[in-house]
Amino acid sequence: MHATRYFVLTEIPHGVPRAEHFSLEQAELPDLQPNEVRVRNRWLSVDPYMRGRMSGVTTYVEPYALNQPMAGGAVGEIIASRHPHFQQGDRVRHMAGWRDVAQLSGNEVEPLPVYDVPEQAYLGVLGMPGMTAWTGLNRIAAMQRGDRVLVSAASGAVGSLAVQLAKAADCHVVGVAGSDAKCEWLESLGVRAVNYRGKDVDALSQALAEASPEGFDVYYENVGGPLLEAALANLRDHARIAICGLIDRYNATEAGDGPRNLNQLLFRKARMEGFIVNEHWDHYLEFLNQVAPLVEQKSIVYQETVAEGLERTPEAFLKLFTGENQGKMLVRLDD
Repeated sequence: MHATRYFVLTEIPHGVPRAEHFSLEQAELPDLQPNEVRVRNRWLSVDPYMRGRMSGVTTYVEPYALNQPMAGGAVGEIIASRHPHFQQGDRVRHMAGWRDVAQLSGNEVEPLPVYDVPEQAYLGVLGMPGMTAWTGLNRIAAMQRGDRVLVSAASGAVGSLAVQLAKAADCHVVGVAGSDAKCEWLESLGVRAVNYRGKDVDALSQALAEASPEGFDVYYENVGGPLLEAALANLRDHARIAICGLIDRYNATEAGDGPRNLNQLLFRKARMEGFIVNEHWDHYLEFLNQVAPLVEQKSIVYQETVAEGLERTPEAFLKLFTGENQGKMLVRLDD
């Protein structure tokens, strides 16, 4: 028998989740059945979308069941297999995270691609966040060379790749972040940075106008709230807005006000569209073929914030909502 330790959600959070909403449990795994694999996880991903799964409500994904093992992206090593396509020692990616050892069908795991990058990159810049950035810019916003592009949460896992892909397309890029250090990093990439801290809607709108006096053709939206209103005030004709996330509202307990200037979509003949990256996953190889060589060559750079040990998974997740992470938030498990 083999044991697994895993986190469960013990109650539905109202507002910002707290550490006591999570409990670390242990159980014995059953014997492997035909076509199953057992994976020792090495890296876990925590992502803002997981907050929606804690609401008890089905959105575009099923909510977490209380007191049942939680799920999320993970990279690990197969330690036992009864599946014909996987052998002990294979490195794989799957969605049975928030635990140290996962046992699941071989149909639910995929081999890691073979690019010369660290394995955890397949949870970040070459994983779901990277694919999300690429999809929003190219498939939703139809970014064109020379566009003026605005990206919110621009130093995060998704935004930091979005700004670099836009720069690679010879776009004028403005990134919004929440600290001087994050803005300095964006500036080092050749991105005009705007710090939103301490700015109301009018001040944000003015700062964006100064950063791009001719307005924006593309807005990559990760935040919502006042920043969306400020962005709407700075659109160019026929602008496209790709809504990836609205983290400003994820922990809200009451309905918030919408943008007061939604009429700008009409005046500017603009388009705003939300998207879920899973619906575009059949284009993952196209994304990988374009972006992975750039990551190998270090033409695209990325940052990681790493928490050590399974026990710190809830802490790592909660830091996503206080802005303490630089780039992708990961949990590294003990070998």
